[in-house]
Amino acid sequence: MAMTQAGSGGPAARWTAIVAAAAATGAGVLAVVPGAAADPGDAPAPDPWVSVADGYHRVTVPQAAAHEIIGGTPARLELEGNIGPNGTWARLAMDPSGDTYPGGFGPLAPGLYVYEYTATMPDLSQVRFKEPSSPVAVTSHPTWNTIFVPGESVQWMSDLPAGGAVAPMTYDSDVTGGERSALVWTPPGYDADRAEAYPVLYLLADEAQTAQEWAELGRAPQILDNLAAEGALEPMVVVMADVDVDDPVSELVDNLVVASRERLNVTDRPAHQAVAGIGTGATTALQALVAGPGEFAAVGSFSGALDTPIDAATAQEIDEGTDLLRLYVGNELDPAHNDTYDLVQRFAAAGVDVEVDGVNPESGGTWDSWRENLRDFASRAFRGSDGAPSPGHRPLDGRYTPPAVGSVDRPHVDENGIVTFETGTQWADAREVTVWANWAPNGAWFRVPMTKVGDRWRVTVGPLDGYYYYRYVVDGVDHKDPADTETTLTGVTPLFVPGETDHMYADAPVGERGRVSTLAYDSAVAGEERKALVWTPPGYDADRAEPYPVLYLNHGGGQSYGDWIETGRAAQILDNHYRQGAIVPMVVVMGNGNVPDFQAELFDNLMPAVDGAYHVSSEPSRRAMAGLSMGAMNTLSTWFARPGEFAYVGAFSGFLFSYPPTDVAAMNAGTKLARIYTGDTTDFTYSFTMGLVDVLKERGIEHEFAGVTVGPHGFDTWMQNLVDFLPRIFRPETSAGIPIEATVAEAENGVLALTVADHGPAVVLSRATNVGDRLRSAGELPTVTVTDSRSVSQAGASGWAVTGQGYRFTSGVGSFGADRLGWTPRLGTQREGLAAGGPVSTSMSAGTGLAVPATLASANARGRFGSAPVGADLVLDVPVDTAPGTYTGTLTLSLFPVD
Repeated sequence: MAMTQAGSGGPAARWTAIVAAAAATGAGVLAVVPGAAADPGDAPAPDPWVSVADGYHRVTVPQAAAHEIIGGTPARLELEGNIGPNGTWARLAMDPSGDTYPGGFGPLAPGLYVYEYTATMPDLSQVRFKEPSSPVAVTSHPTWNTIFVPGESVQWMSDLPAGGAVAPMTYDSDVTGGERSALVWTPPGYDADRAEAYPVLYLLADEAQTAQEWAELGRAPQILDNLAAEGALEPMVVVMADVDVDDPVSELVDNLVVASRERLNVTDRPAHQAVAGIGTGATTALQALVAGPGEFAAVGSFSGALDTPIDAATAQEIDEGTDLLRLYVGNELDPAHNDTYDLVQRFAAAGVDVEVDGVNPESGGTWDSWRENLRDFASRAFRGSDGAPSPGHRPLDGRYTPPAVGSVDRPHVDENGIVTFETGTQWADAREVTVWANWAPNGAWFRVPMTKVGDRWRVTVGPLDGYYYYRYVVDGVDHKDPADTETTLTGVTPLFVPGETDHMYADAPVGERGRVSTLAYDSAVAGEERKALVWTPPGYDADRAEPYPVLYLNHGGGQSYGDWIETGRAAQILDNHYRQGAIVPMVVVMGNGNVPDFQAELFDNLMPAVDGAYHVSSEPSRRAMAGLSMGAMNTLSTWFARPGEFAYVGAFSGFLFSYPPTDVAAMNAGTKLARIYTGDTTDFTYSFTMGLVDVLKERGIEHEFAGVTVGPHGFDTWMQNLVDFLPRIFRPETSAGIPIEATVAEAENGVLALTVADHGPAVVLSRATNVGDRLRSAGELPTVTVTDSRSVSQAGASGWAVTGQGYRFTSGVGSFGADRLGWTPRLGTQREGLAAGGPVSTSMSAGTGLAVPATLASANARGRFGSAPVGADLVLDVPVDTAPGTYTGTLTLSLFPVD
């Protein structure tokens, strides 16, 4: 990784970091896993209604085809699948447009996904269907299609060019009185005539699953192929079966095992036989263990249960005849969570030696967990086990008790981020209720179905992490959460789940928050009294000598003056920036832009009211304006029409339909910063915003383009924009950032200045190396020297602080956030009152990274005077499946006087 100059000029010291990730990955592809209608050797067969571009899956369903399949015109059409947070089953609305039903979702993390199309008819009945020409991907769910998104993190279950063979096997069942089938994987180089018979592992499906599902959704052949290629698997035969019949143990032992010995070169020695299963299949494996100790040397339970009593004699036989007994379970959402805990206690009480893989924190009882279980268990069978849980798994140290029905008012969040939504009884007669929230991968809106429990509707999802906002949809009609009495100006309810992300959106500690007040004023434009919300910083002093700079922050179309506070977390963003020293004290005004003449309302009504009620500057050089969507359009039109009125301009997903003639010289002379933001291609204003950038370039209007923010036309994008914009405005001249290659001369007496050492054309970090779960690069920040020659009369009791913040890294193949960048500050000289900032870990090490402003160094009144050289060790962590390429981002340093 090299760090090179970002550009010349600008109001902050900036660096551009470039990483060439030593990883290989492909774009998302559609693949159908082996199924009843698709031979295991078939090439991937995509759904022709789905395409992949820029990491997004775009869906286009022809209306005529859909109507023919479902026999009418639906009230709504949706795509639903395990595309919600952490694999939650969720629905994507596909509203009609022209002659199609379009939709899209992504970018999806590497993994396997399933989906189907659902038409809700006018009578609220539902019809589920698939694109008719695509083969059946999941035998037990004929309307499902599958999507496999490759990547380094799922290489262990990806296709290999040369692996084992998969074939069906039929056998007669004495239990059912008919012919049954199983699926068999044989290892590479399998020899049916080998003198030494192969060890054998029997994999048992859960109820309502088929034997084929181990391949279709479990990707068992791929998992086994990769283990074999890694040398992490004892050469064995694996038989995948469904024994969910009247006597499953007899079906396993007397039919499946016997048939396998007859048709395959597998051993009959118990020491080389293993059995594992999911759910009821796991219960069968455990029952076989208790009923015939020693029949299987290795037994695995994936989300299983067992009620069979175990006496001391049986426990001893189990220990003597079993080399490996290992239990697996998902998080609190796994229905077998408590059953597995009880089973551990029962085995312990009986004296049975058992290994517990711990709790998978990311997944409940789903194939996401069971695939990992298979990978772990197969690698241990016939080879010995160290007994340790899988990395990152939590101890299984107790039963899970969900909140009681009727006890949940607002969403209940447990210590692990599991969130329970529950309605009141007001929708007891509804036929369908969903939670609609911004929990799609890019912040778009998905609906998660709820289940009726008594007279209430309820759903539990997770683990969630960060900031969300939601509403309920009842029989197709949107409703704000009736229990939310705090947010009164918007139609959504906020939900913040503490975790490892979205730290800038969290509430600041009590005592470190600004104040949000309501300003009422008379509007001649609207002919009524209107309101605005105003944020003032902690310690706001209406009597201080210097008036505060002021930012006017505009909302979007269909919104109100409350949206930035109630939905956009503006107060939290401002609070956190302020307490971290990233912004200067300022006043922020959020007015009501729903008027026929925005500029008349602003200049004739709102601004005079603000000037009269708050101690703000009337100097244009101390005024800023920014907005989202329609608010960005109002900002831009004001900038063009009245250049010089606002020195700082920010446009988030905004443009103008036409660009009037303007005084370019006046715009450039009166504007210190104009910064343009856009969401990605899912933001419907994307092309218009890029057109705005072209117009600004063509006319010679000075501006900065912030690059593409990954996200749609929504607050997930605009909050990131606000986080980026705020530290760039109203910077004191002496704390203005310096391009990395520049050096500021020694300051004259009475000046506080920041100097950055010359580092040549680039700051070169070490080559990215694979350290297990990430690629890591390291290096050093150029020496930063703070010179404070202010007199006591000038500085008073103030000191100074240098903060740093990184911004998103992007390339032609992808992007990642500055949360991947961390540092460990250090001082070049030691003296009382001078301190280095604390180390900042990357998000991959459970830190915030430099996406959140962090202190490089600080000095109090005692330690401020003179020169202080400061440096930092830099580290960049990215996932091992990061697409190779050159990524550029910025690291900005700011110097502030502090009290």
